[in-house]
Amino acid sequence: MRFDVLTVFPAVFPGPLGIGVVGRALDSGSVEVHVHDLREHTTDRHRQVDDMQFGGVGGMVLKPEPIVRAVRALRAEVAGLRTILLSPQGRVFNQDVAHELSRESAVLLVCGRYQGVDERARDEIGEELSVGDYVLSGGEVGAMAVIEATARLVPGVVGSPESLDQETFSSTVGGGLEPPLYTRPAEFEGHEVPAVLRNGDHAAITAWRRQQSEQSTRRRRPDLVRLRAVPGGNK
Repeated sequence: MRFDVLTVFPAVFPGPLGIGVVGRALDSGSVEVHVHDLREHTTDRHRQVDDMQFGGVGGMVLKPEPIVRAVRALRAEVAGLRTILLSPQGRVFNQDVAHELSRESAVLLVCGRYQGVDERARDEIGEELSVGDYVLSGGEVGAMAVIEATARLVPGVVGSPESLDQETFSSTVGGGLEPPLYTRPAEFEGHEVPAVLRNGDHAAITAWRRQQSEQSTRRRRPDLVRLRAVPGGNK
């Protein structure tokens, strides 16, 4: 799978993406990340990518010309490129969206900066994703989160693909939280691993994990329970 990233700060990448399973995927070529400097698509000698906004409101805004040029150039270069702006106004990114993106061959993530992006550039990009209801200085951290969550769902990236079926938000746990996890030692500071996990009864273990997942989700993330209750709320 190929990711393209358009940013004012290309030196930020690969950052955390260069380690762990995604880092190994980058080394093997099963996942590609191509980073593009927005300033390379300017035409003035100052390589200006931002300007004051109309209306007398404070805060600089990314200009439309370099973004539109860059997006159109990449669309012409990369077949089937899905273009997305990281924006707090976008659809909220979650595990379902990560699965959706993992089925794409190529995704372009445009990183906003400063006060925001000129509306005409947003129209050209067409799609927006938000990584949460808070404000970051730019879209770079959000882009890394999208790449990390999506890339690990690409076949072959995670060494034990069956583990993906047991994670939080997976269908095995009904889109909720994963159950408690234990490893050796069987006893630590007076706390023992539940006996059901040590008796070898896989049916009983599956039932226990399902029950624990449901209880944990209701206690810690009741919003996920409400979401599942809405038809089509958690596909």
